[in-house]
Amino acid sequence: MQVSVEAGDGLERKLTVQVPAETVELEVNNRLNSLKNTVRIDGFRPGKVPFKVIKQKYSGTILQEVAGELMQRTFQEALSQENLSPAGDPHIDASDLVLGQVMEYTATFEVYPEVTLAPIAELAVEKIEASVEDTDVDNMIDVLRKQKMDWNEVDRASTDGDRVSIDFVGTVEGEKFDGGSANDMPMVIGSGQMIPGFEEKLTGLKVSDETTFKVPFPDDYAAKDLAGKEAEFSVTVKKIEEPKMPEVDEDFAKAFGVDNGDVDQLRTEIKANMERELSKRLSTLLKQSVMDGLVNTNPIDVPSATVMEEAETLKKQTEVQMPNSTLTVDAFLDDAKRRVQLGMILAKLAKVSSLNIDAEMVRSRVEEMSKDYDDPDEFVSYYMGNQELLSGVQTLVMEDMVVNWIVDQAKVTSTSSNFDDVMNPEAG
Repeated sequence: MQVSVEAGDGLERKLTVQVPAETVELEVNNRLNSLKNTVRIDGFRPGKVPFKVIKQKYSGTILQEVAGELMQRTFQEALSQENLSPAGDPHIDASDLVLGQVMEYTATFEVYPEVTLAPIAELAVEKIEASVEDTDVDNMIDVLRKQKMDWNEVDRASTDGDRVSIDFVGTVEGEKFDGGSANDMPMVIGSGQMIPGFEEKLTGLKVSDETTFKVPFPDDYAAKDLAGKEAEFSVTVKKIEEPKMPEVDEDFAKAFGVDNGDVDQLRTEIKANMERELSKRLSTLLKQSVMDGLVNTNPIDVPSATVMEEAETLKKQTEVQMPNSTLTVDAFLDDAKRRVQLGMILAKLAKVSSLNIDAEMVRSRVEEMSKDYDDPDEFVSYYMGNQELLSGVQTLVMEDMVVNWIVDQAKVTSTSSNFDDVMNPEAG
């Protein structure tokens, strides 16, 4: 067998394999000889059919079978001989095979790149530090109070934060439009439920007041036929209500799962939950900083076939979460490329750092994940009995180990922050 390799663009390789005619003919003849005792041909007794007749009748079919098997076997042998590792399935181009002639085919494929890591000591990593303060707990309790908030009807002029019920009719250029009218519609002034400028016009009004005002639709409004146009609304106020926040007392504590109604215990549990969420978020941000640094300092070419496969996986995952998604594979290519790059970099890091995970580490991670569920024991049992899910957890554990290993050696810059900015960056 003769093998030659030609490098194409980037990671592409073209492998040409020639199998001697004698090898092909020997395989075909062995296969034909094995038919002597089983083949039935009119005019000949079983087992007495001349080899020449069998060859004439079956050599074409047998030749194709032998060619396929030889191609599979010799392709693997050629890969091993040339020390090549294909990324994705090869494209095979074979010449017409004639018995008695050399069998030649060409396999074109991409290979995985050789990953050479930049020095970890030069990697810049940002580590954000924050803690849960008493004021953060107070703010969270206010959020919970709003969840239990009641509305009391009042006889006064409306103000920001009130809930008003209104009838309204909207027109654009004198014509009514879809969604521009409603009766007894409740809205909280200042909540941003309506287009900008609408809710502000409702302050200072009393029940039964009528008003007419004009506000423009935003230029980027979803309904293109209304975007940027000025609308006129005629509004009648039907009811005004002010918010009534519940007291933080025994009943409040019981409403949030503290059976004995102890408010201090409620604060303790809230703080513990906030600390757990904050810890997870800080770990995520640290990992993100490490991963960004690894990708930026280790630019590697990745096989397009592997990227496309990863993009298909991401698309399918999105379709499970959002069945009506119309996103194409192309929308996932950038994320897929980054994931493939990181996968290769992390695999190399795990190898050079000699990091290993064990079953206890995986179980510990599953138990940590179970704290977010109503029945932790059932969660742990389900995960530990599902190898596919465990494989995902093993990947997470290995990533965490690599991150910790890198942080111990990299240039780490600590940045102080607070609970709100860490957990709600968009608000900032």
